[in-house]
Amino acid sequence: MEDLVEDLNCLLSDLNVFYRKLQNYHWNIIGKDFFVIHEKLEEYYDGINEQIDEIAEHILMLGAEPLGTMQDYLNTTCIAEAKNEKIKDCVMFENVIKDFETLLKKVTDIKKKADDSNNYATSSLMDNYILDYIKKLWMLKQMMEKEKNV
Repeated sequence: MEDLVEDLNCLLSDLNVFYRKLQNYHWNIIGKDFFVIHEKLEEYYDGINEQIDEIAEHILMLGAEPLGTMQDYLNTTCIAEAKNEKIKDCVMFENVIKDFETLLKKVTDIKKKADDSNNYATSSLMDNYILDYIKKLWMLKQMMEKEKNV
């Protein structure tokens, strides 16, 4: 159980840093599709914020303590922070795809560990994230394909 909680806290860290990254991109995106991308990024970080709360509460339900400081998150995350500068949509999308792929791998690994330890509540929660990340990745990659063909 201790390993599973550690993995969940790492996921919590990744989600918190990704939330800030998406918000940073939301503020700093430039390009012809600004309005559409600006709105989509807000949708993404609102969704990530809900996941942050779910994961922290799930850790508490497991009888453990969720990480709660930015320093904790920065010390344990696998997600790189965004720079505080204007960013073009194609670069931003490549980074967001990479981060969703990182999250997908992490939640898939957590699901396997949860299944192995008969922790079906954690496994079920990870199922939701797996489906969410796969769909977002598919959509982002379809959009990037359009960019390549233009």
